[in-house]
Amino acid sequence: MSPKMEAEMFLNEIFSKKTVMPSEQTALPGRPEAIPTSEIHFVNGHTIKGPYPQGLEVAYFGMGCFWGAERLFWKVPGVYVTAVGYAGGITPNPTYHETTTGLTGHAEIVKIVFDPKIVSYRQLLKLFFEEHDPTQGMRQGNDIGTTYRSAIYTTSENQTEQAREALDVFQDALNKAGRDTPITTELAPVPTFYYAEDYHQQYLAKNPAGYCGLKGTGVSCPVGQAA
Repeated sequence: MSPKMEAEMFLNEIFSKKTVMPSEQTALPGRPEAIPTSEIHFVNGHTIKGPYPQGLEVAYFGMGCFWGAERLFWKVPGVYVTAVGYAGGITPNPTYHETTTGLTGHAEIVKIVFDPKIVSYRQLLKLFFEEHDPTQGMRQGNDIGTTYRSAIYTTSENQTEQAREALDVFQDALNKAGRDTPITTELAPVPTFYYAEDYHQQYLAKNPAGYCGLKGTGVSCPVGQAA
């Protein structure tokens, strides 16, 4: 076997492992303690973990690499604070490097605390669907692995109903635009959310020239036109 073929087989093996969800038996053990992270939002100075002002709601979205996704939402009027972390997997209190192995099962997630009097959950869903490609399975563009899957984790039945509606109407919009690939977004009640390390929080504010992999489909999502 040539060196090139061996290298290709090695890469294929790595990618296949990273795109398959681990089991309880194969997942990394993690740790009982939370990993250290930021307490204050680098951009707006609000507390990241709370307590938050009364009347605010929380949304959780996975759109691939969480750096660009977080920046997208902290710029939205009505968003009080954002944070990045890991959710939807098995390993307790994972580190970033553990999640990238594909052996924790977590997706990279943005937590969004927002004022529904200023920005509605449907408006946030519209941004979610338009600013990434929710049809790619365990990847976003060149970012490959379970950590980069599309996900909506809801905090109430009302959010779940609105997310299902948005998913259905956006699938219809994609089909009408000639894109018949099914949406692969994971939709579930929010599991445990683990805050990512401090250097990941508001990463693109700290590193303005840093990587952002966000890329939508160019198709408009017909929800969230009004607050």
